[in-house]
Amino acid sequence: MKSGRSAIYIALTAVLLLLAASAPGDAGSAGEINAGVSATLDRIYRQIPGTHALANRASGVLVFPTVIKAGIGVGGEYGEGAMRVGGKTAGYYNTISASVGFQLGAQAKSVIIMFMTPDALASFQRIDGWKVGVDGSIALITVGAGGSFDSEKVTSPVVGFILDNKGLMYNLTLEGSKISRISR
Repeated sequence: MKSGRSAIYIALTAVLLLLAASAPGDAGSAGEINAGVSATLDRIYRQIPGTHALANRASGVLVFPTVIKAGIGVGGEYGEGAMRVGGKTAGYYNTISASVGFQLGAQAKSVIIMFMTPDALASFQRIDGWKVGVDGSIALITVGAGGSFDSEKVTSPVVGFILDNKGLMYNLTLEGSKISRISR
């Protein structure tokens, strides 16, 4: 029993150390975050036809250029990004989540969340510490065989995309992620 508890403490310590490398102490400045947001949006617009039209219809677009996930049995994720409204940065946010289960290693991904209606955006902005799946749900977009989708058929008030270094990622969830406003 004691060795099991020690293993858990070691795993938690390792995860915390891995996350500390990318957490607020090593956080980006407003300029770095904005540059990352612009690069991420340019990338998704190039890779997935229809996303630019969808973003133009959105009331707000929240972009996390790099979300680091690390774990050894117990895991966590952290990333910082910015909300764009009308093409201009309207605030800075972080996302954080934790998980338990078989996991080993680290990965990076980009997360783009589009608030398609003014009500969805206002609801998000009204809550400090917005929890995905509790305060609102995000319909993750998957693309067809041609690598595109019909942006006119998107009807969910909040939609999201998850990208890795190869492109759009499938079968992932943002459930349990907490998104909070930060100052930069």
